[in-house]
This record gives sequence, structure tokens and C-alpha cells, in this order.
Amino acid sequence: MNEMHQLQYLLDIQFHKISILKQAFTHSSYVNEQRSMSIGDNERLEFLGDAVLELSVSEYLYRMYPHRTEGELTKLRASIVCEPSLMTFAENLNFGAYMYLGKGEELTGGRTRPAMLADVFEAFIGALYLDQGLEAVHRFLQKHVFATLQDEAKLQVLDYKTQLQEFTQHYGMGSLEYRIIDEQGPAHERQFLSEVRMDGAILGQGTGRSKKEAEQQAAAQALVALNANL
Repeated sequence: MNEMHQLQYLLDIQFHKISILKQAFTHSSYVNEQRSMSIGDNERLEFLGDAVLELSVSEYLYRMYPHRTEGELTKLRASIVCEPSLMTFAENLNFGAYMYLGKGEELTGGRTRPAMLADVFEAFIGALYLDQGLEAVHRFLQKHVFATLQDEAKLQVLDYKTQLQEFTQHYGMGSLEYRIIDEQGPAHERQFLSEVRMDGAILGQGTGRSKKEAEQQAAAQALVALNANL
């Protein structure tokens, strides 16, 4: 548990239950290899952290930008809680170094994989919420996330579809196509799953409460993948 003590020191946060902090950084691949140990992975904490993060970011934007419309606030929130942004927050805090991974994930670069870094950031938020409540989450986000967004010039509505289009055109790549491949949930809580393809190959997938939001998330994931490959 030395890693978790070091992480708490660096974050200046003391958990009441250090076990839940460790769980937030525990990938399912590690749990599968440690069957003799009574330890859970971070997937449920990630689920909770996603909801807590969305609420906290929504409240921040609502108070910070009183003249923005609902549509603008929705796009701003999506640009903050999307995978590329969460990955950046996790990288800035060096979260990858504290993850508990299985041997396979370790060897294949799991500590730097965008999706895993985004997941561990959400799981940490979920763990902090359970351990110390919403106010502690707000303090953490204010210090490590919102403080970087104070300059409104840095908080533009990010149109990932336009960025992806410009990116692929710049490098002379193929044509893009967006598809909604799944819809789930009741009418008032609909969730859409979108994918973006280039010449038939899937570049990225994304989910959202609207088709447009799902497509934006798919484009954001595609940008991460293309930048990594290039």
C-alpha cells in the first residue's frame, strides 16, 4: 500500500478507507490474476464517478457562465468530461503510475492507454465521493480541473467532428462516416451509441444523450487514436 500513501501525500488528501482508494486504481486484469485476494476492480467506482463528475462539472459551468445557453453549457460539459480531457487530467496527476494492472495490460502499455487513464480518473472521483462526500470532490476538481479552465479562452466549445474532419483532410486520409449503432434506455433517458468510420474501418465510438453528443464523443476518441498512430 506504499503507493497509495505516496499518492495521498502528493494529492494532499487523506482517505478514511485507503482500501477504496486502492480499488479505484485496480484494473480488472489485476483482479483476474490475483484470485486468492479479496479485492475488487474499479469498474463500479468508474460508473459512480462518471455521474458525480457530470454533476460537479454541470454545477461549475452553471455558476461560472450565467449567460451561456443550455445548449452551450451542454457542449462545454461534454468537452470537459470526454475521454481526451479526462486522460489529460489523469496524466497531469501521474495516475498511470499508481494503477494495479495485470501482466498483459502492463506489457501492452496499459498505463498510458487513453481509455484506461480516463476510467481511472472517473473511478478516483467515485472513490473520493464515497469516502468524503461531494464537497471533497468539489475541492479536488477546483484545484486540479476547474483551475485550468478559469480562462474562458481555454474553454471553447470543442467541435471534435470539425477537428477530425480538418485532421483527416490535412493528412489526405479517407472519407468519414458516422453511424448510430445502438439506442438504449427509456425515452426520457435515451442513450445513443455512435461510431465513426473511415473507408469502412472503425476509428472511434462514443455515447451520449443525443445523437449529436454521441457523434462528438466518437470523433474525440478517433482523434486520440489517430494522434497516437501518427
